[in-house]
Amino acid sequence: MAPIERRTLLKLMAGSLVGAASWAALPPAQATAGRGGKLADARLEDGVLSIAFDRQLRTRVGSGGKWLTRYQDSERLLLADGSAEAFAFTGTQLLPLDDARHGPGRQLLVRGRSARGIEKQVAVSLFDRQPGMAVLQVRYRNQGAAAVEVAGWRSAAHELADAPGGFWSYSGATHTDRRDWVQPLDAGFEQRNTLGMDSSDYGGGTPVADLWRRDVGLAVGHVEPVVRLLDMPVRRTDGGASIAVESRVPVVLAPGQTLVTDRVLLNVHGGDYFAPLTRYREFMRAEGIVAPLAPESAFAPVWCAWGYERDFNVEQILATLPKARELGFEWAVLDDGWQTNEGDWQIDRRKFPRGDEDMRAFTRAVRAQGMRPRLWLAPLAADPGSDVLHEHTDMLLLDEYGAFQTVTWWNALTQCPAYQPTIDFYVALVKKAIGDWGFEGLKLDGQHLNAVAPCHNPAHDHADPNESFEKLADFWSAIHKAAREANPDAVVELCPCGTAFAFHNLPATDQFPSSDPLSSWQVRSKGKTMKALIGERSSYAGDHVELSDGGADFASSVGIGAVISSKFTWPRDTETPTAPLPPGGYVLTPEKEALWRKWVGLYRQHMLPKGDYLGSLYDIGFDTPEAHAIARDGSMYYAFYADTWKGRVELRGLGRGRHRVRDLFNDTELGTVDADDNTLDVAFSEFLLLQATPVDAAA
Repeated sequence: MAPIERRTLLKLMAGSLVGAASWAALPPAQATAGRGGKLADARLEDGVLSIAFDRQLRTRVGSGGKWLTRYQDSERLLLADGSAEAFAFTGTQLLPLDDARHGPGRQLLVRGRSARGIEKQVAVSLFDRQPGMAVLQVRYRNQGAAAVEVAGWRSAAHELADAPGGFWSYSGATHTDRRDWVQPLDAGFEQRNTLGMDSSDYGGGTPVADLWRRDVGLAVGHVEPVVRLLDMPVRRTDGGASIAVESRVPVVLAPGQTLVTDRVLLNVHGGDYFAPLTRYREFMRAEGIVAPLAPESAFAPVWCAWGYERDFNVEQILATLPKARELGFEWAVLDDGWQTNEGDWQIDRRKFPRGDEDMRAFTRAVRAQGMRPRLWLAPLAADPGSDVLHEHTDMLLLDEYGAFQTVTWWNALTQCPAYQPTIDFYVALVKKAIGDWGFEGLKLDGQHLNAVAPCHNPAHDHADPNESFEKLADFWSAIHKAAREANPDAVVELCPCGTAFAFHNLPATDQFPSSDPLSSWQVRSKGKTMKALIGERSSYAGDHVELSDGGADFASSVGIGAVISSKFTWPRDTETPTAPLPPGGYVLTPEKEALWRKWVGLYRQHMLPKGDYLGSLYDIGFDTPEAHAIARDGSMYYAFYADTWKGRVELRGLGRGRHRVRDLFNDTELGTVDADDNTLDVAFSEFLLLQATPVDAAA
């Protein structure tokens, strides 16, 4: 039997209500009892993960022959009055699985009943291909005589006890303040981690959260093929730290109706969050969410004209191209400011007087310098005063009160991505930009790209207001398809300014940047995240190096295998900045030029984005100094980061034989190591980038 399937009569944001027939269609539960009528060992395990139920249908989680949690009310119906429904065990059944997408496995069904007549059935599925990861789904059926007011549901709720070193967490949810995705859990730490809208234009993300100690971790999330408005709360508790998946969608559960939760993952793991994110990616690939195979050019260094900001002139950009190409940059991005406004996307005739012909001339000039032109766009945003806003108000996304949703950066209004005229408008624009003007890539930009609110615009005739956010991924896929139809090698970069990566947009993403990082730590931690979520099929870019610590930290991009990028100006900065320039501005001074040239040379020589990022070798939270490893062409590359470090570093993952170690940035030999003697005494500030090459190969 396959995992419990959803049969919806009334679809909600998260979970669903179904009629009585679906419950009756389930196989009959078979009670197993031990001596004295006690529940026999209702347990499911795969050699990595163990889940056991008690007589109240509470669960505990174990691994490695020991229990990690106590029995907890892990799957719970949240009642509107705040009370907890207690369930008594009524039966269990173990079933074999042979799923067409995920292969063989086993499913444990455990059933219970509450005093007021609510029946609960928990289905736990383990698949042979995904050891350590369980998929859970729960049905709550009202068998009583009275309706029950439900505030939502909670699944995979567990608390890990304190351990030396404390806890770290990863959150795939978006926060308006653009906080770190990876954080230690200090005293009082609490994050709701909603996948809904955190503000009018910030929301969505990757539906996974992780909580780990030095010895073990628990990851949770949902594995539905479309986005869901769920929360993944993580908080520090008096005795440790807790994690869960929650839906806060209220509903009245009438007699005979059943509430079916979304499918939820629970993963026990060692190390940091890299392993569970990789498992999640593999599971969702089988669900059909797969990154496109990125063109070769997606790994080329990027120069962006944003250093000149919106009030650029074309001569500034064209004059900078020879210097960018000389340094080794291959992409030239025409950024915000080429258009009259966001919404109409008409060419600004003050900068391109001949309109389309000047735009074609611009892309020819870029290619004449041996570079590739890329165009900036912010789809789904329409400025006040734009023609499209007045002539096509039908495209707008409206809330239940008829109010607009705003994109705050441009003071624009959000258009609905699930409305066919909106899709057609942007597909035509993309085909024009690439097929007519000659751009070879797109930079799709804006914090509103991740998620939108439910749409109640009556002109759209939505079957459900939630179609707007559920079908946002389809909108991006239409854009990606249009770009590739116009140019099979086109690169589509998705840059949702400062938000978390929306995993369901993966099929439309050739390149994801660190998206306006606030620090070098964000460049690196986002990089580790994206290496897990995208894998080998797409590219991660470090975004403009000017956004890193000190504005020159190429080491944080190069060391983790990120595509490098810069927005330097030359020979001088813009005279009309829209915001104060940082100390020294963006101009490429002789000192900067020497440094940029060195880093671009190292990047192009070793091309670490094409290597195998080995994210499980080092724990980004607990290993010091912070370390990352990449295998490429028979060599191992190691990047270490710390303010200052003097002591031993361990080179993990070495193959057989001796390896010669080289400090790549300082171009010095550091000796030889092997798998049994894999440490070096080093001293460095900020970073250390090493290459370990087999001695035979080095010779």
